[in-house]
Amino acid sequence: MARKTTRTPATGRHRITRRTKIATGGLALALAVGGIVVATTAGRTGEASADEADPSFFLDIAKVPSGVNVNKALQKQGARGTFTVDCGRNENQHFNPDNFIAQPGIRNGAQHLHDYVGNLSTNADSNNKSLSKAGTTCKNGDKSAYFWPVVRIDTGEDEANPPATQPDRAGSAKDKASTQVDCPDVASKLPDVPDQAMDEVNRNLDLLDKQIDEANQRIANGDLKTPQDVQNAVVGPLKDKRTATIERIAIAIGRRAAKPTDLGGLAACALKQNGQGGLDNGGQNSGGQNGGGQATELPGVNDQNELAGNDGEIQRVRSATITFTSGGAKKVVAMPQFLRILYGDAKQSTNGPANARPSWTCTGFEDRLTDHYPICPQNSRVERIHAFPNCWDGKNIDSANHRTHIVFADQQGKCPQGFKNVPQLVIKLVYDIPHDIQVKGQYKVDAFPQESHNPRSDHDDFANVMGQRLMNQVVNCINTGKRCSQ
Repeated sequence: MARKTTRTPATGRHRITRRTKIATGGLALALAVGGIVVATTAGRTGEASADEADPSFFLDIAKVPSGVNVNKALQKQGARGTFTVDCGRNENQHFNPDNFIAQPGIRNGAQHLHDYVGNLSTNADSNNKSLSKAGTTCKNGDKSAYFWPVVRIDTGEDEANPPATQPDRAGSAKDKASTQVDCPDVASKLPDVPDQAMDEVNRNLDLLDKQIDEANQRIANGDLKTPQDVQNAVVGPLKDKRTATIERIAIAIGRRAAKPTDLGGLAACALKQNGQGGLDNGGQNSGGQNGGGQATELPGVNDQNELAGNDGEIQRVRSATITFTSGGAKKVVAMPQFLRILYGDAKQSTNGPANARPSWTCTGFEDRLTDHYPICPQNSRVERIHAFPNCWDGKNIDSANHRTHIVFADQQGKCPQGFKNVPQLVIKLVYDIPHDIQVKGQYKVDAFPQESHNPRSDHDDFANVMGQRLMNQVVNCINTGKRCSQ
């Protein structure tokens, strides 16, 4: 398609220069990273992905019957409380084509551009330590990472606009060459906390986080020369401090609860080096870069970190609503810190439909979801609704396929045996896509080349970097039926 050289700017939209398309790498690319072989999927050699989305991907939302792809039962059962976090709508223009959860340490591993809110440092090299040290766009201090593929308008016209913000990788790469303590999460092990004990419990949860920060700072000072020095000067004293703090939490809850609580076994911490070692918790120590070494980069990426076919005007969301709910459960427990959760499947064409989720709708039509791009009535806006898995296995913060450690509850909000209900993250993204653009089929979600902008490839990513006190507030609001907003 011929590209025009000019176009009237769209007010309030961040746009990225469109350049010559670049062919992607091989279908299965093996990368040697510090002696570890990493397999990843890219596009087909010599082929650029499709420009515009296929017209068959678009559907009038009025033709989708009410109730399709939504679980109305969950709207009438379970704990009714919610906790909403205000993290803005990416006003700072934090974009990159990375995914530290699915492709740790591989720059441009996502092969499509992500829109970020929350944690300010998120890129391919992110690990638990770098995320904890970073700032956030969330007003309540939540440092969690929330990110999803951008939506673009593509009318076939060339743009001449400012480049996307480049990710700062130096800081997190430095973080990986270090030792740090790895301690059990306490908030996720708490029973119900009575209202009378909440302030005391929260004060001590804050203290636990502070103790870990101080221990890591002591290690970072560099005056401890051997692992035994670190063990004697940091890990041993940290256990004593944690023991006393956890005992105060147990006492505060036990005095006010029908049954005393046992939080034994949560005081001891371990050491990990370059994201390796530490506790045996099935993924707690994900450190990016596949265990250290030089981060790799997928080929076929242009000078603005964009891949062939993912072009057009980036649409900043009109609103991004981040809410934690019960997911239909009568009661939820805290997520562990650094829990990773994926929603949807970015590679549904190769992986199959099992993990793909219909997530498209229009404002005023949230009682139905479709796996097509919606064409909305006048005065209604395009909307994406992402309701994340909410049953945690009680142990792992990640898994080999990033899915088996956390799964969806059933239609009654119940988890499989051995799994626990945690707060369900629901992200709602609303866009100002002009009606004529919808009708012409000229908007699309960024995608892997092989997906050809299929709306079924829509997905979302989350890593919990809340402090334990904040997560405890989330749980309390949900279980007590409060409508909390921060």
